[in-house]
Amino acid sequence: MTEGTLEIDRISKRYGAKVALDGVSFDVRAGELFGFVGSNGAGKTTTMRIALGVLAADGGEVRFGGRKITHETRTHIGYMPEERGLYPKMKVLDQLVYLAELHGLSANEAHRNAENWIGRLGLAERRKDEVQKLSLGNQQRVQLAAALVHDPAVLVLDEPFSGLDPLAVDVMSGVLREKAAAGVPVVFSSHQLDLVERLCDRVGIIRSGRMVAVGTVAELTAGGGSKLVVTAPGAQPGWAAGLPGVRVLEEGATTVLGLDPSADDQAVLAAALATGPVTEFSRRRRSLTELFRDAVSDKGER
Repeated sequence: MTEGTLEIDRISKRYGAKVALDGVSFDVRAGELFGFVGSNGAGKTTTMRIALGVLAADGGEVRFGGRKITHETRTHIGYMPEERGLYPKMKVLDQLVYLAELHGLSANEAHRNAENWIGRLGLAERRKDEVQKLSLGNQQRVQLAAALVHDPAVLVLDEPFSGLDPLAVDVMSGVLREKAAAGVPVVFSSHQLDLVERLCDRVGIIRSGRMVAVGTVAELTAGGGSKLVVTAPGAQPGWAAGLPGVRVLEEGATTVLGLDPSADDQAVLAAALATGPVTEFSRRRRSLTELFRDAVSDKGER
């Protein structure tokens, strides 16, 4: 299957009176890592299941390469569910070969791919073990191998980093970057926002079944001015009060100031120097975590 864009186009889903998804739209481009974030119950997993065809949408459409997703298309999607989707009593190698063959690979291709991903993901010593006897972290590695073993054209991963130790996070991150570099659209959900910020080309934030923000981290965190971190050991409380376009956010040994776009940081520096030595004076943009809190705080999701 050729490279293409995965398009989620105005999909909606209801469960009785509850609106789970309300016109959700975003796309994941070829070669892109897209982070899909939101509070628990916001609609991430429902969206992913509809993209896979596990659930039917009440409205809207999912397309890949400009064409509506079909059963044939789905065989080229690698899916990693948040909950374990493996056969607990099957051995690791047997399971991966079986799943690869289900996706249409020959027995030889299935074995070759299974052994490749077992080696890549550090599971060689566990290849003959039953899945249920593995640690949760190793089960997560097998789950990723299951999503990759058939050489998918699209990757959809629900909380792939959950329960992984730092070394396994690095391995997982490297694999996702590699697949994106090969032209595969990769979308994954995660509550580890620092990881999303570090890995992703673009991010989408969903709140109560609606997309509230989509863009690069730089685009999403650019609004609302910036912050200045100022350490002036001799400064008295209130030294920055009254400076045009400046808000005091935190005050102490180190003062954190919010700057409106019109604020003059050189005037702030002059005011700080007037109090004595300045040992730190640096700009700090909003983090993805701060942006996320702002985006989901209005309605207090559960």
